[in-house]
Amino acid sequence: MTPKSAEVDPKLLEVLVCPLTKGPLTYDRETQELISAQASLAYPIRDGIPIMLIDEARSLDD
Repeated sequence: MTPKSAEVDPKLLEVLVCPLTKGPLTYDRETQELISAQASLAYPIRDGIPIMLIDEARSLDD
């Protein structure tokens, strides 16, 4: 299991995009999520693996 403080590889962040908007993502270390500001969604990172499914994303509007 990946420690909670594990970092996301910067090269991975360069190629990952929001599946809804195809826009850029930012990494939130505290919540272990990838944030899509355009879609107002936060994609979880579980065991070091980004879960890039819209159905699994948390709305930032809540």
